[in-house]
Amino acid sequence: MTPTRSFFSLCKAALAATALAGAPLLLSGCGFKPLYGEDKGQVEVSDELKDIYVANIPERFGQQIRLALQAQMSSDGPEDPHKYKLIVQPGVNAEALDIHGDNTSGRTRIIGTAHWQLLTIDQNPQLLAQGDTQVMDGFSSTFEQYFAQTLNMESAMGRIAEALGNQVTQQVAIWFKPHPPPQLPPTERPRAVYPTPNLIPDSEKGAPMEQEGADAIPNMATGRAPIDTSF
Repeated sequence: MTPTRSFFSLCKAALAATALAGAPLLLSGCGFKPLYGEDKGQVEVSDELKDIYVANIPERFGQQIRLALQAQMSSDGPEDPHKYKLIVQPGVNAEALDIHGDNTSGRTRIIGTAHWQLLTIDQNPQLLAQGDTQVMDGFSSTFEQYFAQTLNMESAMGRIAEALGNQVTQQVAIWFKPHPPPQLPPTERPRAVYPTPNLIPDSEKGAPMEQEGADAIPNMATGRAPIDTSF
């Protein structure tokens, strides 16, 4: 490489680095702001996501989505799901592609969908937001190797569950950005107390008890928070 070409190559690299370094400043000047960034006077999205309890989702595919949501919403710290409840209703549809002469297919396309609802955890839950998302994945068919075919199917379902969890998390975070946390009315009724059978009694006459949550369900039944027997 000649000295002239080396000089121009270095100049191009320096200009590209300068453009990349100044990109956030240009974007912020155009009104773009990071989704999880901290802004004075606005909702801290990461903190609100940690307050979401993800309701149970049936079947293995639903549990994979739930685990993905819990991991993505807790982000860099422990979750404390006591303020919101997220209900997710997933669906999956598979179709055969690349049909051969013997009526077999060489490719399976899978479309995963999810409808979500964000509610408050309260005696009278409020529907705050809802939305829908869709992802597409697939795998190549190997009919002569059944074990490999099963692994391909399970891997594709795992990727779809992870992608759906990521998209639902982003949609919920986008809703939180311009909306202040809801102000819930204080509950005046006395809350019920339930025995906790998994703990050792304090004495012959005393048994560990737990008070119900704001939605009349004890935390030990949902896993929302550690059991509290201090009262």
